[in-house]
Amino acid sequence: MAISGYLSEFSLPEIFRLLEQGNKTGRLSIQERSQNPLYPGKIFRIWFKQGNIIAAGDRLDGYGLLSMIQKRGWVSTRVASRVTEVCAIDQPAGLCLKEQGLLEAEQLKMLFSQQVLQQVCKLFELLDGQFQFEAKVVAPITELTGLKAPPSEVTLAGLRALKDWTMLLDKLPEASSGIVSTINGKPQLRLNQLESQVWEFTNGDVSIQNIAKQLKLPIDKLQQVAFRLMTMGLVEEVPFIEVELPSQNQEIEMPRLVTSGNSNYSAPSNAFLQSLLGHLKIKANV
Repeated sequence: MAISGYLSEFSLPEIFRLLEQGNKTGRLSIQERSQNPLYPGKIFRIWFKQGNIIAAGDRLDGYGLLSMIQKRGWVSTRVASRVTEVCAIDQPAGLCLKEQGLLEAEQLKMLFSQQVLQQVCKLFELLDGQFQFEAKVVAPITELTGLKAPPSEVTLAGLRALKDWTMLLDKLPEASSGIVSTINGKPQLRLNQLESQVWEFTNGDVSIQNIAKQLKLPIDKLQQVAFRLMTMGLVEEVPFIEVELPSQNQEIEMPRLVTSGNSNYSAPSNAFLQSLLGHLKIKANV
């Protein structure tokens, strides 16, 4: 089953989270919006296996990974051209070359970082584009290092490095909202210092704008950090209204409850309810 849409409707972090939570296997194609109607935008492909990202590239011939290896001088053109002949069926090219002693484990990690992390993170800067996910589409072995990464980790790295947040402005939480934890205990993901500081305010009783004041940060910076935590599924936005508490000299007049033998009593007056609500902090989950 194919899933398609536009990045203006569903952001890349939202798409990644959907595919990860659904343990999807297949290919996600993203075509950037072209400025010239006569030329289609560039198409980038990301392959998933059971919810993990296993490869990425923008070449139609499926030789993006081997091209990276050749440019680094790790294998010759002749060796690269014979990968499909010498490797076992369905064996990732990276692991095949490692078994033959042509690549080291650290080299595979470097290749995967360049192929997936660096290239995919750039996609977060796209102002618009069209996406399509096709289930069960198998990645070519020539694009596989044999490594994988959870989309949540790739998303976190991409958002941390993101400079232009124009595309995601309407996804950011409101400055007047609070954030509450959606998990038990502490996050399993490795948060950076700023994310850890914001995590301490996930009780929903302090607005984002007040968190920014306490941490001495611009509000938009705090909203971006909160969005990263929301995208990871660690917190959710909780709108609320902060109301000033009464001063020590103010007193709340309590109504007198009158009971009778038939268990009837006088209900609190509207004036009392209004007075009470006026001195409470009201929270609303929507």
